[in-house]
Amino acid sequence: MVKEEKVKSKFYRRFWLIAICLALLPLLFVLSVILFGNLPDTKVLENPKTNLATEIISSDNVVIGKYYDANRTPVFFADLSPQLVQTLIATEDVRFYDHSGVDFRRLFTIIFYNVVGKKQGASTISQQLAKNLFPRDQKLNKIELVWRKVEEWITATRLERLYTKEEILAMYLNTVEFNHNAIGIKSAAQIYFNTTPDKLTTLQSAMLVGMLKNSSLFDPISRPNNTQKRRNTVLHLLNKEGYISDEECAAAQAKPLGVDYHPAGHTEGIATYFREKLRPEAKAIAAQFGKDIYTDGLKIHVSIDSRLQKYAEEAVNQHLKVMQKLLYAQYKNSNTKPWSEVPEIVSTSMKQCDRYHEMKKDSIPEDQILKAFEKPVRMKLFSYNGDIDTVISPLDSIKYNLYFLQTGFMVMEPNTGLVKAWVGGINYKYFKYDHVTSDRQVGSTFKPFVYATAIMNGYSPCLKVLNVPVVFEDSYGHTWSPQNADNMFDGEWMTLAKGLATSTNRITAWVMKQVGVEPVVNLAHRMGIKSHLDPVPSLCLGTADLSVFEMVSAFNTFNNKGSYIEPIYITSIEDKNGNVLQKFVPKTEDALDENKDYVMINMLKGVCNGALYGTGSRLRNKFNLRGPMAGKTGTTQNHSDGWYMGLIPQLTGGVWVGGEERAIHFNSMGNGQGAALAMPIWGYFLQKVYADKSLGITDDKDWEKPAGDIGVEMDCAKYETNKPPDEGTLEKEVFGND
Repeated sequence: MVKEEKVKSKFYRRFWLIAICLALLPLLFVLSVILFGNLPDTKVLENPKTNLATEIISSDNVVIGKYYDANRTPVFFADLSPQLVQTLIATEDVRFYDHSGVDFRRLFTIIFYNVVGKKQGASTISQQLAKNLFPRDQKLNKIELVWRKVEEWITATRLERLYTKEEILAMYLNTVEFNHNAIGIKSAAQIYFNTTPDKLTTLQSAMLVGMLKNSSLFDPISRPNNTQKRRNTVLHLLNKEGYISDEECAAAQAKPLGVDYHPAGHTEGIATYFREKLRPEAKAIAAQFGKDIYTDGLKIHVSIDSRLQKYAEEAVNQHLKVMQKLLYAQYKNSNTKPWSEVPEIVSTSMKQCDRYHEMKKDSIPEDQILKAFEKPVRMKLFSYNGDIDTVISPLDSIKYNLYFLQTGFMVMEPNTGLVKAWVGGINYKYFKYDHVTSDRQVGSTFKPFVYATAIMNGYSPCLKVLNVPVVFEDSYGHTWSPQNADNMFDGEWMTLAKGLATSTNRITAWVMKQVGVEPVVNLAHRMGIKSHLDPVPSLCLGTADLSVFEMVSAFNTFNNKGSYIEPIYITSIEDKNGNVLQKFVPKTEDALDENKDYVMINMLKGVCNGALYGTGSRLRNKFNLRGPMAGKTGTTQNHSDGWYMGLIPQLTGGVWVGGEERAIHFNSMGNGQGAALAMPIWGYFLQKVYADKSLGITDDKDWEKPAGDIGVEMDCAKYETNKPPDEGTLEKEVFGND
């Protein structure tokens, strides 16, 4: 009996020892994790590191683009709509406000469900945040997974001590990942619904929260049916928790997803050429402050106005879509090709593309590269009616792309130097070359610098000059005598004002001969032309290759009372907390006397004046633009380049249109001149600008006349009556006749 009692006693001791050990085992395991686990310290938890996208913010406070490794922009709880918060809690963690990071009551319930085969997750929002902030290694065995899970529990409870419930909700929504380059709720709201988190409705919130279970499986773009079923499940959960009624739930479940898809990416959205131009400059500026534009969540404030940018892009598309059909018909009807004049442009274009460079880098022989370029592959091609998904050889795709007219279009504000719109081409996804900064021959758009030099030297716009050949001779006895583009006004006396308005070459050449080449070059440089200009007589007709950027900045001097102002497009850069790292202000320089500049503005107005046969008069006839405007058209040899420089008191703009290669052009002056090829883009743009009253740009503003006597008679009737007595003698000496 005693022996039996001893055995029982020993059994009970062992039983309780094992029971106590089993009870203490989880505690010991947790203690081991605390002591030896890879837990983030308090400092890291207080400042968790997440890669944040840098935002490019327009002057009208619209995010027009981002630079990122991860497309994430943080939001605060105040930025979340109540419907979004309710949906998240009802779906992911109904006891969110009742636990301290780990919901043990739900945990035991979930263990039971998993034992009976009904798999469910028990992670709270705080635990999911811990997992998102400190991601798991993907290659974990079962023991390592349990260890990692406990680490997440401990991290979740620490997060609960450091942050409020509202802060945790916002932090969690900042870390969640969706498809299509959307990381965080702000990116997702923009990409899927073109809205912001504070405006998300119950229906929209249900779809986005539903996607968190599996963003690939419940992707509204590729799997809309799956996504709608998942959204309706979330709506049911909202109903179950009392956030919406039975009737509201049924009505919501019957509705479509309502996606307004705006894909994110460096080739998507507006101002794509501008954003790429901005990238290296922003990167260099950020580096000066030890920041990275791809990870540090900077805010780059730019001068671009999203509305003006949109209208500029629409105007380009509207006009070039029509001109492209005409150009294609020209080549088709004549049985010629864009490369007929210069066959090597195809091989040159081939050697400029990424495919060629990659194959060269891999040391593939030239003949094999050519064979590869001749082999058809599946690819997408650009068209004005949408992308073309086809099978074509890379060589044929190059030939296809050579047909397209390209453009550069820039708009700036006269008095501030702020660049308001920037269109570098017709589609950045397919044509990466930025034509705002590339050089092309400027043609007659250079002539105003010649006339401005004359006005600065005391010439009157009412001075009459005979429209006859002018001969230049150099020190070697070589002569040059330009001809007019047509025979209009040949042999007639023309005022300088009419000579500029009609873009008559001989009148411009006469002016150049009077004032000299060097003074014209010097004035053009003071007004904003930075490139080298060959000091030759033919410069007066625009033989120089210059960029849209330079030309707009120089013409803006006319629009800014003769004062050159450097164009700027970055206004300030802030860090993620809103601290200003740097502000930017433009440089200015006086180039023209204000009175003489006013004379030039009135001469440039004449370009848009039908009474003077101005080359820009169709802006009034075709586009019905009645407000004060000035400008200058330009067309180069063979119609390879079409230009229009446009001025209104509140904006300065410049448009170039032409082929990627100069050999690609219209054969006729009717379609190839700047007035037909480039100027309509400015016309369509102004129509849209004036129609948008929110911009405050109106057609009733005129240029302000300087106070006092400007010293130049602009009324040609009065000028004829009061002109100097020796002026007729001057005309006779120059031309040798009456």
